[in-house]
Amino acid sequence: MLLVVVLLLHRIVTAEACLQCDRTIKTMHEDYILSASSVAEQITFQMISDQAFVSYKKTSQSRKGVIDPTTLYRAKTEYQSEFHRFLNAPRVEAIKFETIQIMEKGRQILEKHLDIFIPKELCPNKCGFLKRRVLDCVSCKYKTYVCPVVSDQLVCDVHTVQGEEEGQVVLNCFLPWHRFILGKPEYHYSRAIGEADATKLTEKDFQPLVVTQDASIILNQLHLDEQGTYRCSLQDENGAVYYRAAFLLTVEPLALQTRQPFVTLPPLAHGVSSTENRLVVLIVVVTALSLAASVGLIVLLRTMMNRQKQVKDMRIKKNGKRTKATV
Repeated sequence: MLLVVVLLLHRIVTAEACLQCDRTIKTMHEDYILSASSVAEQITFQMISDQAFVSYKKTSQSRKGVIDPTTLYRAKTEYQSEFHRFLNAPRVEAIKFETIQIMEKGRQILEKHLDIFIPKELCPNKCGFLKRRVLDCVSCKYKTYVCPVVSDQLVCDVHTVQGEEEGQVVLNCFLPWHRFILGKPEYHYSRAIGEADATKLTEKDFQPLVVTQDASIILNQLHLDEQGTYRCSLQDENGAVYYRAAFLLTVEPLALQTRQPFVTLPPLAHGVSSTENRLVVLIVVVTALSLAASVGLIVLLRTMMNRQKQVKDMRIKKNGKRTKATV
């Protein structure tokens, strides 16, 4: 009984690491300990589990000691899959050694996912200022992690944008890491009309343009006097700046409209083959015959119409003479 009490106290004071911050993992370990066939085996499994907790803690602390919910979910599901495969495997006499192996497997899984998350995903901002919500692997509570500022200059990106007079351009300020910023930051757009050069401008040169939660804006019906330097500033409700980008906009004037020249057919190339010559002659002959036939048909129809008119007039005259004779 004294040994059991010591083990329970040891478990209480042992700090929990990332995998054990998840309730399903803790329950899975507890169920496995209770499934032991004897009290002595339960104590053995408990000691192995406690030692695994210590190794998980050291693994996480050597890698910033934090994790995000997505990475924790990936590590948890992979460890659960391995643990269930272990439970369904045939039991052997070396169950103690296999228990140590499966819980060491959990440490390796945690280490693998932390080695991906910490250098690449914890602070994805190469410039700017980022505070994000992460899970502390020791206290199992959420906290705010402040990524170190890579550069004091918050103007991280300078884009060259070209537009045409009366056309439109899109200014897009979004970067993937913006979604990790706490609160509801907004994009503040401003502009400095004139020469497009972000290095020669001060804060006083910029005039507010629009404030929006959308990362991009569209400039329609551009005029020549709208070219200049446009700036996007990502800020929170307190005015803290997380990121800035500059857009150097130049507007090209519309080209002068000129009268279109008459289109003339190009002359036939020299050295045309005899077959092509015959085809051209045939087309000309057929066209001429068609025109002649059309003219002949028109003349024939006109002659027939004149004859019909003469016959009709003669009949009218005859009828008129008969009417007088009768009277």
